[in-house]
Amino acid sequence: MKTNLFTLIGLLVIQYGIAQQVQSLDSVTIESTRIDLPFKENSRTISIITAEVIEDSPATNLAELLQQEAGIDIRRQGIYGMQADLYIRGGSFDQTLLLIDGIKVEDPQTGHHTLNIALPLEVIKRIEIIKGPAARIFGQNAFTGAINIVTKTNGDLKNNVGFQLGSYNQQHATATLGKSLDKASVMGHASINSSEGYRYNTDFQNQNYFLKSSFNTKTTPIDVIATFSERKFGGNQFYAIDAKEQYEETQSSLVGISTIIKRGDLKISSQLYWKRNQDMYLYIRNNPSVYRNLHISNKVGIQINSSYSSSFGVTGFGIDVAKVKMNSNRLGNRERWMGNFFLEHRFSLLDNKLDVTPGVAVNYFSEFDFNAFPGIDLGYRINDSFRVYANAGYTYRVPTYNDLYYVGRQDIGNENLVPERAISEEVGLKYFGNKLTASVAFFNRDSDNLIDYTKENEDDKWQSNNLKRLNSNGIEAQLSSPFKLGQYTQSLSLGYTYLNEDLGTVKSNFSKYIINSLNQHLTANIKTQFSKNFSQSVVYKFADRANGENYSVVDVQLKLMINTLELTLTGNNIFNASYIETGIVPMPKGNVLVGLRAFL
Repeated sequence: MKTNLFTLIGLLVIQYGIAQQVQSLDSVTIESTRIDLPFKENSRTISIITAEVIEDSPATNLAELLQQEAGIDIRRQGIYGMQADLYIRGGSFDQTLLLIDGIKVEDPQTGHHTLNIALPLEVIKRIEIIKGPAARIFGQNAFTGAINIVTKTNGDLKNNVGFQLGSYNQQHATATLGKSLDKASVMGHASINSSEGYRYNTDFQNQNYFLKSSFNTKTTPIDVIATFSERKFGGNQFYAIDAKEQYEETQSSLVGISTIIKRGDLKISSQLYWKRNQDMYLYIRNNPSVYRNLHISNKVGIQINSSYSSSFGVTGFGIDVAKVKMNSNRLGNRERWMGNFFLEHRFSLLDNKLDVTPGVAVNYFSEFDFNAFPGIDLGYRINDSFRVYANAGYTYRVPTYNDLYYVGRQDIGNENLVPERAISEEVGLKYFGNKLTASVAFFNRDSDNLIDYTKENEDDKWQSNNLKRLNSNGIEAQLSSPFKLGQYTQSLSLGYTYLNEDLGTVKSNFSKYIINSLNQHLTANIKTQFSKNFSQSVVYKFADRANGENYSVVDVQLKLMINTLELTLTGNNIFNASYIETGIVPMPKGNVLVGLRAFL
């Protein structure tokens, strides 16, 4: 395995040697940092997945796409992202925050549901990934990082319809259409995806709907988004080793209204939103009377974020207030108020070479009162090509309703839990050149009060407790560069993360969540084109997990354009690697999808 890994790296470095130019990201403004800044001026570890990268990727859904980013661990159970958990730099699935157009869509029941609301790739303009402590900006759940999905408008869209057919009788039908009006525009997407499953009781049916309207009034623009996703899938051994008949249905939806007001040096953006999630679980698919869970959560909130530019720098401030309600046959009927206020100021010194951004977030939860979390970002522009940065901050995560109140066949919650806490530090260097962009970052996180499920005797039920102390540190490097080969520009990107975790003593005989992070994670993406209408993309992923398992997975996509028709052949795991991402569920061997898309 190591020989193959080093050989691949060598080949990629040789290809990099013929690099000619690099696509500039100067024009991209990072919106998720609250103070809008060009990509090059940020003093954090931030990655961007653009619409062009998405279009060329073999990924067919968000879970597969995020797996191509070093430092992000997507642990799937099955194909097409039916059930998948999101991790950043070794953190848990409850410690990563997901946003859609800046709206926080975390689930109060459990982080297992975070990706239920994953948007179809056809409606995504770009993805902004912030690694490291982000609680100072967003509040709780941004323990190890945050991912903001920026959606397309009608101006970004090419009307199209498509169909894919492939292994395991996968059938995926999509339509994405838009229309510009006098002072408004509208776009919509609908898709239906199904499969018989790659092993017993892993079939699924998935429906996605997305609508976005933009209105240009005389005073302020108004955007309205609405999205709905329904998933029905068999869960053979997804949550229990001896449970091959499990079944689950989830529904997740979001409705949001947003506007931006600009008055001189003052910018105010506001959003009103409603997020709903429903989860129905059966222990035996055809016999609901044996064991059935039904959880319904609703979150209604409003957030206002502002920035003011002056001779002293840029001040960012904002407030987010939300009401959460949960109705569940296992968790009871619960509700909480939550609020977040943040304030930060960016000082520009030494002829704008040095930037210093201290800030603080004050958060309120009706069960956990007030908490304050300070932090600071530092950045220094050495020259037009090099930038060095550092940041540090406190971060935290409030226990989910599952952690607190769940009573199940094997697990018991604990109402006495306290929030998880951590202090994180990071130092990095970025390079922006004519032939490539590159970055390297060293990070450290000291976590306390981490929640684990433990028991003293083998026959006992698992119970949640604040037991773990964990130090996580490592290094992350990224490189990207287009290069000229023949008449056409090719592209190459590499990412590597090394993670070391030191777990403190757990005073219990049995621990459920044994660390299984990615100790090493290498990703490589190569897109090549040798003729006008034909291109190919290859994605390589190497994973070395803490449990001693390591594996390599290769995905490919071949694309042929014939006038307004696009033909694709997508192959996943083409070398038939045997591997498990979570639990005991084996991932599928090589499988293919053949697609046809017509641009209207």
